[in-house]
Amino acid sequence: MPSHSIVTTAGDSKMKMTLDSELDVAPDLGSEQRQLSEQNQPSEQQAQLRQRFEQQADLMPAQLASELGIAELEVVAALPPEQVVFVPLTQLDTLLQALPEWGKLTTIVMLSGSVFEFKGDFPDGKYAHGYYNLYSKGDGLHGHLKLEAMRGIALISRPFRGSESHSINFFGSEGEVVFKVYLGRDKQRALFPEQVRQFKALATAFASV
Repeated sequence: MPSHSIVTTAGDSKMKMTLDSELDVAPDLGSEQRQLSEQNQPSEQQAQLRQRFEQQADLMPAQLASELGIAELEVVAALPPEQVVFVPLTQLDTLLQALPEWGKLTTIVMLSGSVFEFKGDFPDGKYAHGYYNLYSKGDGLHGHLKLEAMRGIALISRPFRGSESHSINFFGSEGEVVFKVYLGRDKQRALFPEQVRQFKALATAFASV
C-alpha cells in the first residue's frame, strides 16, 4: 500500500504524520472494513439503515444499532460516503501517536448505557505487557488498549444537535465501539479550526484507499 505523508502546521510548530504500513496489527484496509461489514448485512437491512439516515439526518449510529440489535460498525458502514471514511488498521499505531499533538479533544467511552467523557489532550502511549499503554503526566486520561482486538477505525462527520461534529471511532472484534475521540471545542462551542483541518486531511488521504 502506498504511504501518505501529511504535514500539519500549528503556529510555528510543525507535525509530520507519515501514514504507512509500519504496524503489524492487522492487514485489513479501510475499504475492506466497509465491505466486510456490508457483506454481513442482508441487502434489505442495508437499505433500511440507509433509509433511516436519509429520514433522520441527526440520527446517531449508536442509537440505531441499539434499536436494531446489531453492531455499531454495521450501522456506520451504511453511512453515506461523505460522512464516513475507514482508516486501514495498519495505520492504528501512527494515528494514536499523532493524536497527542492535536490539542484538547473529547474522548468518550460508552458501556451498558453509561457514558464516560474526558476533555483534554489525548495521552502519549507506549507498548508494554501486550497493551498500548496511555500515560499522562499527573492527572489526565490513562488506559491500556488491546490493539490486536481492534476491528475497525472510522472517521465520522455528522451533525450533532445541529452543529458540525467530527469523531474518530475505534471498534472492537464484535463491531462494538471501544472508544471515540471527538474534536475539541472552545468556550463558544466552536470546533478548533486546526483540528478540523487535520481531521479532513486524514479523511481525504484515506477516502480512496
